[in-house]
Amino acid sequence: MSRFKYTGFTRDGKKVESTVEADSVKDAKKILRRRNIRPTKVLAPSIFETDLGEFMAEKGFAKPFGQADLMRFTRQLSILINAGVPILECLEILYKQEHNLALKKILKKISVQVEEGKSLHDAMIQQQGFDKLYCALVKAGEAAGILDTILVKLAEFLEKAEKLKKQIKSALTYPVIVLFVGILVVMGLMTFVVPQFVDMLKESNQEIPWVTQTVIDTSAFFQNYTLLLIAGMVAFTIVFTNYIKTKEGKKQWDLFTMKSPLFGALIIKGNLGAFTRTLATMLAAGVPIIDSLEICIDTLDNTQIAKDLTKVRKAVTEGKSITEPLSRISYFPPLVTQMIKVGESTGNLDEMLVKVADVFQDEVEELIGNLTKMIEPIILVVLGGIIGFVLIAMYLPMFMSAGGVD
Repeated sequence: MSRFKYTGFTRDGKKVESTVEADSVKDAKKILRRRNIRPTKVLAPSIFETDLGEFMAEKGFAKPFGQADLMRFTRQLSILINAGVPILECLEILYKQEHNLALKKILKKISVQVEEGKSLHDAMIQQQGFDKLYCALVKAGEAAGILDTILVKLAEFLEKAEKLKKQIKSALTYPVIVLFVGILVVMGLMTFVVPQFVDMLKESNQEIPWVTQTVIDTSAFFQNYTLLLIAGMVAFTIVFTNYIKTKEGKKQWDLFTMKSPLFGALIIKGNLGAFTRTLATMLAAGVPIIDSLEICIDTLDNTQIAKDLTKVRKAVTEGKSITEPLSRISYFPPLVTQMIKVGESTGNLDEMLVKVADVFQDEVEELIGNLTKMIEPIILVVLGGIIGFVLIAMYLPMFMSAGGVD
């Protein structure tokens, strides 16, 4: 949006000169009329008055806002609403202090739509970055008159989800770095170090053991086909990435990750934890269970788990309790199913689901810790073994020669 200078008259006939933010001169005039101002002159800003940041945001060059930005905005909005600040004024305050250009642009659009008479939910649902879950909770909060309370719950939900993502990311970062460095070291040995030994062995006219010959052949392969290998790896990565973005590819990849020995339990418990926490948040906000289940399923990343939980929603729609269809899912822990059953029978399903989500989160954190402890030594042993094998194979002819072995 740009800042337009205008001159006009109020309903009382008083002359006013100020500025208004809008997308165009036409929109600026509409906004002024809604403010009961009859504009006589509206001037677009010159190129020197244009905010570079806003210009980049308008043209789509600004960095998109993430979960951390959304969480911060949600918590700040809840504080302002709880303090009794009108919603439109809240949006204006947050717009002025927002540093993320993409979010700043969206807040202005939401503010304009709210000023036009739309609800906060209706304004948000049209913008990117506010998913179905977020908008549904805002709608429930507006309807019940507890928007500040719902926003606090939503901020907590986003905070825990972001914390879990960071834990997984930090746990896997070190092993990935070690693996990458190890691969570079092995390639360096094969490409630059082994050829030096080959020249020495040729000069000595020694008989080369099969172990050494294997390493020499591997080294020759790397020297001749390194660029081809790199091109092949890049091509495979592109093809694989595009394939798992397709419907069938995503389905097969999700099934594979669920059944993988190292990451399967982490994938399952992570998705189930997200599902139960989302469902708990929705039910606590007063959203009907059928609608809550539908929104929860839409937010899941794993298509197979979403498919299984769709059957649960269908059973609940037919009048069954949520516990019965959940117990048929093989990877859903019986203890957790029993806890949900207790929550249903006591009428405290949302509170019990929060406890279930906490159980899943604790198990995920434990799995991440164990996975990190297990992966690191495996990578180090494998890479150390490869490097050791290469060095032994290269020095073996020398040892044989020194020992007088023919």
